[in-house]
Amino acid sequence: MKDVSELFWKASTNELKDGYVKRDGKYICLVCGKFFHEDVIYPKGNVFYNAKKATKEHIKDAHNSMFHVLINMDKKYTGLSEIQSKLLEDFYMGSDDEEVSKNEGIAKSTVRNHRFRLKEKQKQAKVLLTIMNMVEERQKEEEIIMPIHKGAKMLDERYAITKEHESQVLGKFLNKDGTLKVLPRKEKDKIVILFHMASQFKCNTKYNEMEVNNIIKCVYDDYVTVRRYLIEYGFLQRNNKGSIYWVNI
Repeated sequence: MKDVSELFWKASTNELKDGYVKRDGKYICLVCGKFFHEDVIYPKGNVFYNAKKATKEHIKDAHNSMFHVLINMDKKYTGLSEIQSKLLEDFYMGSDDEEVSKNEGIAKSTVRNHRFRLKEKQKQAKVLLTIMNMVEERQKEEEIIMPIHKGAKMLDERYAITKEHESQVLGKFLNKDGTLKVLPRKEKDKIVILFHMASQFKCNTKYNEMEVNNIIKCVYDDYVTVRRYLIEYGFLQRNNKGSIYWVNI
């Protein structure tokens, strides 16, 4: 799952729009990590698809569309208010200002005002993206920031973790066999270890509590504390009954 998260955040805007990337002869879904080998033909009903087309069909069937995946991401990633997200869905469906006004119960002038503000946000995002690309080009490999997991509940300085720091923490707190010596006290170090623990789980897989405990125990004996932290920090999610778990990184 860690690899999928890195692919998602490293993908270009065009790749995010498509919903997949091609790596090592495979087309990989950026949402769930499912992949299709380019030298395999995939059947769907009475139709046969090459890997690229099969990936597109998978995204449509499993995730509706990349627009809906992206628009429904947490506000901390989109920067959009609830009304802005709803309006963008209306615009995406081809509704004009009058139709949007009726759908959302707001005045046409309000719709036009939101259109203007969204255009301004688009300009700002374009400038910021260009600036960040220029900054990243000048960064050395050891200064690259570790990707933030999708389930992060609060984005602050704790997540400003470089690859070099990640390597140092793993070297300090992990035994040679990959087991954990002790849970770190420092927040940054704890997040690195929790990311490592979460990466032990498979992408797009549901687990019961016993399975979660057994996976954690392979790395650290105090599975209760680690499981609680994984949930608290958003690395693990569970259903309302607390019976089914899955990773969100």
